[in-house]
Amino acid sequence: MRKSGQITLVGISLLFTLFQKMYHQQVFFTLDFLIFTVIAWIVGYQYDKARFFAKKVRESECSYKKLIDSLPNPVYILSDQKLLYVNQAVVRTAGVKIKEELIGKSIFDFIVPEYQERAQERYKQINKEKQPVNTIEYKAKRLDGSTFFFEVSSMYIVFGGKEAVLCIGKDISERKEETEQLLQKSEKLALLGQMAAGIAHEIRNPLTSIRGFIQLFKSGETHPDYFDIVLTELDRINSIVGEFLVLAKPTAAVFIEKDVKNLIKDVVTLINNQSILNNVQIYVEFDSDLPMVMCEENQLKQVFLNLMKNAIEAMPTGGQIDVKVKRKEDGKILIQIIDQGVGIPEDRISTLGEPFYTTKEKGTGLGLMTCYKIIESHNGEIKITSVLDEGTTVEVTLPTITQPLLVVS
Repeated sequence: MRKSGQITLVGISLLFTLFQKMYHQQVFFTLDFLIFTVIAWIVGYQYDKARFFAKKVRESECSYKKLIDSLPNPVYILSDQKLLYVNQAVVRTAGVKIKEELIGKSIFDFIVPEYQERAQERYKQINKEKQPVNTIEYKAKRLDGSTFFFEVSSMYIVFGGKEAVLCIGKDISERKEETEQLLQKSEKLALLGQMAAGIAHEIRNPLTSIRGFIQLFKSGETHPDYFDIVLTELDRINSIVGEFLVLAKPTAAVFIEKDVKNLIKDVVTLINNQSILNNVQIYVEFDSDLPMVMCEENQLKQVFLNLMKNAIEAMPTGGQIDVKVKRKEDGKILIQIIDQGVGIPEDRISTLGEPFYTTKEKGTGLGLMTCYKIIESHNGEIKITSVLDEGTTVEVTLPTITQPLLVVS
């Protein structure tokens, strides 16, 4: 510890006493001189001690900041929800060049809106409990607008004489993506098992019938109706396998610009004979100046054909189907297929589109599942609403050519 303070103050005491002796002819060594010198020595010692510890604190703070700056994980300090200090990892994570671009900004500038309420509650909890709190996950955004998932641990501290919050975070986007991929694989395996069990069950029933009739044929007992039944059951097996192959076989779809109005008209023409036989009238209504869509023509026709068949089968005593095609303001197009059928119970609507879950007596559920898959590949959406004994409305939303299309293989 340097003694510059002691030396300076004792020197001042000596000079003052020397001045008194030279100009006022006073005795040099007096009791006052001794007292002032001792006081100067003590004060100087305390001053030097304070300077020494202040220097140590500065050195410690400098080392502390260098240590924090060298950490690979983002570390930042907040006060009144504003950034007081950030390390280099925060600078990299936030996508800025220097720390000064972040200092003073609100932490909520970097949290997406749907996670801000969670962050507010978290901040209140930290200030209330004044102890480390459990890790929590946020969806954050960089200054360029890109988003990522961020995991944060926080604790109450005092920084620069102010109440503050120290946060240590980690970008978990990659880990979350890997987890999501594992979940998707798990779901696919579970779906595959469910579909395999469903196919086995669905095919076993007609095979049992066919086996029974073949045994009758071997015993010499034949009847013309028996052959028709066997052929019907074989057709049923073929239909189930065909629906499954549509789902299982990856197709290289070619998306081209098409007019939905023409697609709907073609499908109505195809299904018109079936609707007439079932005493069902189909009415079509189009908005004017409908935008074009990028699509795989045959796949979309298959979707509308399946949905209209379902609507016809939902009206065993006949009725009316309204097909409405509307332009939406957000660069999308809406196709509504509205029937007057028996309706679907509310508790079953959430399960529609799952394999082998159907409201039909001899359905497999694969047809509607195929529709969901095709519309998803067109970056669209299917929404089904229904009221028992009143009817069902199926809404298909598709992006127009003004919207970017995400092609899912």
